[in-house]
Amino acid sequence: MTPDDLAAAIHERFGDDAATEESFGTLTLSVSAELWVEAATFARDELDCEFFDWLTGVDELADGFAVVAHVYSLTGGHHLLLRTRVPRAEPVLPTVTAVYRGANWHERETAEMFGVIFEGHPGLKPLLLPEGFEGHPLRKEFVLAARVAKPWPGAKEPGEGGASDKQGAPSRRRMLPPGVPEDWGRQQAPPPSAGPARPARPPRGLAPEGSEEGGDA
Repeated sequence: MTPDDLAAAIHERFGDDAATEESFGTLTLSVSAELWVEAATFARDELDCEFFDWLTGVDELADGFAVVAHVYSLTGGHHLLLRTRVPRAEPVLPTVTAVYRGANWHERETAEMFGVIFEGHPGLKPLLLPEGFEGHPLRKEFVLAARVAKPWPGAKEPGEGGASDKQGAPSRRRMLPPGVPEDWGRQQAPPPSAGPARPARPPRGLAPEGSEEGGDA
């Protein structure tokens, strides 16, 4: 089936409740969250998209979270993207594991990374993150501590070493990634450890006490 054939079948079935868009030869079917499972079932049974490829989320900030799934027809060789959106305040979406069993792990990962809850999922437990991890790393407000703690490995800023320091260049204020609090990761430097006192170096030309002088030249 061509993208035009897919779009015609979709609009015949869903009418104005669905929107379609073609990009790079692949058709995207967008529906409301209420029609999410129905659209997945229609794609499998009526459009021959029996192969489930992947499912993930997209943080669209104030617009909420988009959930996108890619399915494929092994017999017809055509692709289809299923797309819906859930509100940020209450990101809840029915599971499609009863339609595509392969969506199980993908929905678990999306729940971990974006905080989208898939109602009816048989076991929505953590998949990738360690036990006790707080937050959802792929949300745009999540602070990536590694970006703040580690210096950028590229070119040095003025005042960070190299020829610029010899010329007395002032140090530029380090920029923080978007959304990182100003005081994030700042800690007081620990006092230097007090090691044993080093003996004073003798004046040049005098041998240390108790040592033998060298022989005549």
